[in-house]
Amino acid sequence: MVVTNVYNLKHISKSYNDKTVLDIDNLTIRRGEILGLVGPSGAGKSTLLRILNFIEHTDTGKINFLDKTYTKNKLPDLDIRRKVTTVFQRPYLMTSSVYQNIIYPLKIRNQSYDHEVDEIIEKLGLTQLKHKRADKLSGGEAQRVALARALVFKPEVILLDEPTSNLDPANVKIIEDMIEDYRTKLNATIVIVTHNVFQAKRLATKVSLLYKGKLIEVNDKKDFFINPSHSITKQFLSGELIY
Repeated sequence: MVVTNVYNLKHISKSYNDKTVLDIDNLTIRRGEILGLVGPSGAGKSTLLRILNFIEHTDTGKINFLDKTYTKNKLPDLDIRRKVTTVFQRPYLMTSSVYQNIIYPLKIRNQSYDHEVDEIIEKLGLTQLKHKRADKLSGGEAQRVALARALVFKPEVILLDEPTSNLDPANVKIIEDMIEDYRTKLNATIVIVTHNVFQAKRLATKVSLLYKGKLIEVNDKKDFFINPSHSITKQFLSGELIY
């Protein structure tokens, strides 16, 4: 049976030094969705991504992931966590070649490298860079390598933390096209943190606003932008929200 709801978060919270940075009553993320997370800096977006990837545990609440429930005292095993991957805003790349960086997830999983790896490399415009040292790349090139590395082992969930910030339009288009192509082909679930509301409009199927650690609104893309239900969302979209 295919699980429709990939995530369901119930009453989760996270604090650092007695300061609550995340307090979410309920969030459901369905298979095949691209959820755009928007909101001011410091709203808790990156913290939520780390929790979704089980890099950090919650202080309270439950996370149902692929029909199994986890808490801070019961975390998923490695096989489950490997169904999720994150592409960070500033990706870490090894000093080896671009190609070795990209196939690294396959090597540690003892998986073979097939023609699909070369297809991903080609689609991301990395063919001419395969043998270049990865630590010598530009920001846009490094981000494309990080995305390729995330895609090659076909995770069910990809979490993207500002994947195109400070990149030129050409690199933005390459990355956005690849994200949409991957979702369409594999019915994958994607969560993208972005400060760019236009990117959320282009990519997301559903959009949520995080503000001061609270999930203010979660809605289909069209309703979120055209007919938001919460006054804070309206202020955020109009530029009236001061933060």
